[in-house]
Amino acid sequence: MDAGVTRAGWTLRPAVPADIEVIAELRATVMRADLERLGRYDEHLVRQRLRDSFSPRYTSIITVDRELAGCVTVRPAEGRQWLEHFYLAPHRQGQGLGSALLRTVLEHTDAQDMTVGLNVLQGSAARRLYERHGFVVEAQDPIDVFMVRPPGGRGLGQTPTNDAHVAI
Repeated sequence: MDAGVTRAGWTLRPAVPADIEVIAELRATVMRADLERLGRYDEHLVRQRLRDSFSPRYTSIITVDRELAGCVTVRPAEGRQWLEHFYLAPHRQGQGLGSALLRTVLEHTDAQDMTVGLNVLQGSAARRLYERHGFVVEAQDPIDVFMVRPPGGRGLGQTPTNDAHVAI
């Protein structure tokens, strides 16, 4: 996403290599409860998986009042855009920030006529967010639910905006 994009109190900036450790810590914090529930939490692996797949080129940092609020990665993969590493700090969840950011991402992918795919852990509350924005289950296994949203898909609660598009 482009640098310096500001909407309704939050800003996106491109990630830089130095962001990797703070994002790895955010991932560990955000995913811990779901991974523990699934019997998959590993103190080292939860951070290493982020480090192994981190791409500053496709990642944006979300800030609110100049404080890290989260991150999101949108990268091309398998003929679609892949939404991953979408984490919000726990104290920023449940306030509409995730929906606002997801709408921004989907506005851009819709404008480019692109399908978006993602995976979410079984039983994660985040699945409801994705369903509200038009994602449907494509496949699942005991750990992950793989979801997809075709271009222009409209989920419940998603409304068009007139804001400028954010390049992803």
